[in-house]
Amino acid sequence: MGRIFDRLIRVYRDGTVLVKLIYLNAAVFLIVRLMLVFLMLFNIKGQALLYYFEVPSNIYLLLTRPWTLLTYMFFHFDVWHLLFNMIWFYVFGRIFLSFFSEKQMGGLYLLGGWAGAVLYLLAYHVFPYFAGVNGFLLGASAAVLAIVVATAVYAPDYRLNLLFLGAIPLKYIALVTILIDLLSLTSGNGGGHIAHLGGALMGWWFVWAWHRGRDLTKRINRVIDMLSSLFKPRRKKMKVSWINREPVSRTESDMEYNARKNREMEEIDRILDKIKQSGYSALTAAEKKKLFDASKK
Repeated sequence: MGRIFDRLIRVYRDGTVLVKLIYLNAAVFLIVRLMLVFLMLFNIKGQALLYYFEVPSNIYLLLTRPWTLLTYMFFHFDVWHLLFNMIWFYVFGRIFLSFFSEKQMGGLYLLGGWAGAVLYLLAYHVFPYFAGVNGFLLGASAAVLAIVVATAVYAPDYRLNLLFLGAIPLKYIALVTILIDLLSLTSGNGGGHIAHLGGALMGWWFVWAWHRGRDLTKRINRVIDMLSSLFKPRRKKMKVSWINREPVSRTESDMEYNARKNREMEEIDRILDKIKQSGYSALTAAEKKKLFDASKK
């Protein structure tokens, strides 16, 4: 048992932000469900505690629980809800990281969750269908759908092998997913499906802005970096003596460096054009490696 926990810790420590977010969602689910089981042994209905982590449709109640705009996208009550979201997240998240950075994934996850919450709140106060209904929003679906749609919009012809269906382009998978949400707007979980559409819109907007030279996740990632730096231990500055230190010679001039960078960018553009025309599967092993290495920079 100890080895299993050690391995899980190692996978989390060495994993990408995709792995860390999946771990976080799973850990929160296990903690909440174990806590509810423990309370039930004393005939205490602890399910009401979830209301303090869900986004309420009532604006006045939300003002007393603003933290729910963050916590709701990491909480799941039903195990199938968690499994479906995390499988979907893992499949599309791996493809997303072939084109974008880990920071962009983390930022888009948050932005997608917030976009879903905003559209959810607007729907409850605009459409008469929801009049007099007090709803609560819980789950990572909006955040995950932002990643799904962003990946499908950026690489629409990338094919994903589905059981019994074969290789299907991402654009069709995303379209069917959105269509299901649209058809479910008046179902028992209509508010949840509206939140899904909010996440999908954010995923589309992210890629639309990216093609125009803007990174929508840049500001939120600056805030995250600033907050994380507050918890990092400060290292004492060491005095460095420069006596008898020889200058380090550069291996290439500025002109050579710029020329090399331009060649690398042209090669990446060529690979991306190839993906648009023939799909990701048409790339050679060397081209996939170049694209993967470029996404890590």
